[in-house]
Amino acid sequence: MLVGVPKEIKNHEYRVGLTPASVHELVARGHGVIVQRNAGAEIGLDDAQYGAAGATIVDSATEVFARADMIVKVKEPQAAECAMLRPDQILYTYLHLAPDPEQTAALVASGAVCIAYETITGPGGGLPLLAPMSEVAGRMSIQAGASHLEKSKGGMGLLLGGVPGVAAGHVVIIGAGVVGTNALQMAVGAGARVTVLDKNVDRLRQLDLVYGNRIATLYSNAHALEESVLAADLVIGGVLVPGAAAPKLVTRAMVARMKKGSVVVDVAIDQGGCFETSHPTTHADPTFVVDGVIHYCVANMPGAVARTSTFALNNATIGHAVALANKGWRQALTDDIHLRHGLNVCQGKVTFEAVAQALGYDYVPAESILG
Repeated sequence: MLVGVPKEIKNHEYRVGLTPASVHELVARGHGVIVQRNAGAEIGLDDAQYGAAGATIVDSATEVFARADMIVKVKEPQAAECAMLRPDQILYTYLHLAPDPEQTAALVASGAVCIAYETITGPGGGLPLLAPMSEVAGRMSIQAGASHLEKSKGGMGLLLGGVPGVAAGHVVIIGAGVVGTNALQMAVGAGARVTVLDKNVDRLRQLDLVYGNRIATLYSNAHALEESVLAADLVIGGVLVPGAAAPKLVTRAMVARMKKGSVVVDVAIDQGGCFETSHPTTHADPTFVVDGVIHYCVANMPGAVARTSTFALNNATIGHAVALANKGWRQALTDDIHLRHGLNVCQGKVTFEAVAQALGYDYVPAESILG
């Protein structure tokens, strides 16, 4: 199979779909790889490294899309990229379709086989291709929140960890999954006062065993959520319903009553966000203010630490990329139910139920296409 890696074109997105080591994995199995010139240059992965791994360097994304049987990316394809896809071409990348009707329509129209990293499951449960980026985003959320609490960034002028004789800031983390757990590690390490909310009491119990009285855990109901958000200096939104639009847990009315100069970081923004006041932002212009509350809603947070993120992502994605190249998409999806869960759009049909429900498409199970 000929695998193609275009240069990412989303705002301030420097990650790349395959590292040279991943290219070597594919080439060693007899596959061809073409990489757009300078696709990884911004993170120290130059064309010479890709060439040494066995890739062929091409000048344009147009050539990559025209020639490759499978396109491996990081971020969801932009409109110009969707227009270059063709029927039965494999697209293997993050998609986040539920809150994005335009992209979904474009992928349906393309006839391509679109496999989303974020809905591929793992043998032990969870979402192993989403997890590494959730780890990065969770850790970054505290960095970003702490930075924007500074007065020069519009915040209230608060040092998250405090100093002796001055109270630490209060961080409220909504969701105790991968994002929440990694945010928690960073917040505790920074010396903040931390409250974690989740509906999974077993998960809260696990966190309590690890962190003890260094954190507070609360069962997430409407009353506890509202009380916590109103008392917070920094709120991290890390709620995920796999493949579906994120639930709007923090309402506009709640935001209006929050402390002026407090900060919210909506890590769920890729799936529409869990704050009613959220809308996607970019690294070039990361924040906006609603009722005196700073909103950080960058839709590709891990792109800011693109080198770390690229290597972490490739560790998770290369196994399925090899399977798709070795077997072709039909056989690979037939053989592996976890990879099959990643199929979101195929040959003009929506094959992931949560996306179909969110956007009003007929749901066509992947099994019916695979026969």
